[in-house]
Amino acid sequence: MRMQTPRVPPVQPEDWSDEQRAIFGEVKMGGRILNIFKTLANHPQLGKRWLVFANHIMGKSKISLREREILILRIGWLCKSGYEWGQHVVIGRECDLSDAEMERIKLGADAEGWTEQEALLLKATDELHADAFISNATWAGLSKSYNTQQLMDVVFTVGQYNLVSMALNTLGVQLDEGMELDPELVRRA
Repeated sequence: MRMQTPRVPPVQPEDWSDEQRAIFGEVKMGGRILNIFKTLANHPQLGKRWLVFANHIMGKSKISLREREILILRIGWLCKSGYEWGQHVVIGRECDLSDAEMERIKLGADAEGWTEQEALLLKATDELHADAFISNATWAGLSKSYNTQQLMDVVFTVGQYNLVSMALNTLGVQLDEGMELDPELVRRA
């Protein structure tokens, strides 16, 4: 984690306005409201609009849950987002990613054990992070397995979680109960 305390303190649900409750009251994971949503409660209108896009990525994307989590974990790792990584390790396990695979995500596309398709997803994430562009070779490789909507979902998933990682890091959103901080992501501001 880059910060030991939040720059933008989370607003506790018992202190929410009617507007905040209407927007974030039903957004729960494991029966509880996560710190990211408590932090977004500081700017309800932003949160409301962001949730529409986030809901597409998390629930309506045309790529598989496993592929989505590979992309999210890789961009979270590249952005050194302790919260993002910790949250999506939990979700990754629910989407058939093993702990060993999540460790390999840290190493990227060249790590042994990936299918060709998975390696291309990791490579695309690295390219988007480094250059905001997927190379022609990587795009051509992905195009063998993915249709246009899926390719767009790859780009927007990486972009969404790059944005989220920047927000989490900068706002100082702290880990939720049950999340573990990867020791390699301990970095103080």
